[in-house]
Amino acid sequence: MDDNHESMRRKPIGIFDSGVGGLTVVGEMNRLIPGEDIVYFGDTARFPYGTRSPERIVTLALQNSRMLLDFDVKMIVVACNTASSVALDELKDKLPVPVIGVIVPGSFAAAKSTKNGRIGIIGTTATVSSGSYQRELTRLNPDFEVFAVACPLFVSLAEEGWTMGPVARMIAETYLADLRLSGIDTLILGCTHYPLLKQTISETLGDNVIIVDSAEATVKRVFNSLSQNEIMNNNGEHGRYRFLVSDSPEKFREIGEKFLSISIDEVKKVTLED
Repeated sequence: MDDNHESMRRKPIGIFDSGVGGLTVVGEMNRLIPGEDIVYFGDTARFPYGTRSPERIVTLALQNSRMLLDFDVKMIVVACNTASSVALDELKDKLPVPVIGVIVPGSFAAAKSTKNGRIGIIGTTATVSSGSYQRELTRLNPDFEVFAVACPLFVSLAEEGWTMGPVARMIAETYLADLRLSGIDTLILGCTHYPLLKQTISETLGDNVIIVDSAEATVKRVFNSLSQNEIMNNNGEHGRYRFLVSDSPEKFREIGEKFLSISIDEVKKVTLED
């Protein structure tokens, strides 16, 4: 391996999300590519993204990405479906490192999983309104029937840690009622917060619906990119994780430790110019 590859291999991967949801991506990285150093930013002060205008989402995504570039990252993972839906092209155009979003990997995984061609998508209002998953699935197969439902309260449930129990179940049954009648056999969790409610969602829809976790599919795409470019950090040591937020570091730490099942030594608060 030449010096350039060796230098790139040691650089961290930057990940951002509007809050704790992107930790589902960190969890998958911990499982699949544990040697990678990670710098994670949760924009908790400006959460949620899903109800904001496309212009505002692009601005926030660029600010987050440029902050991560200060840590000399080798890649940025947009672990936010809303930002991936609205801002990904702009990020790819303006940033000097590879950028991987969650839409294409999640759609590809769903296309492989479905047997009857009826695919459901749940996401934030912005993600569903953008039509990004719908377009990608139709590109993969024009004959797919796609059913998209916005489930904005799922994000708040995940942020509060209310992922199971009667409140989560009641909200899930309300949001997913039409999908239960649609005949879908595959559902894309079109928000990285949603895997935290995976059990409740699965119980509501029934065992015959395959749940596609866009975070899991995205990390497989990251794995392939690192491998193809020979920049995977596989020195045998576990990667170092650094966590940054724009507000409420202690709350983030509490929820993060619960969902990652690891000890988080420090969550640093940073302020971005608005």
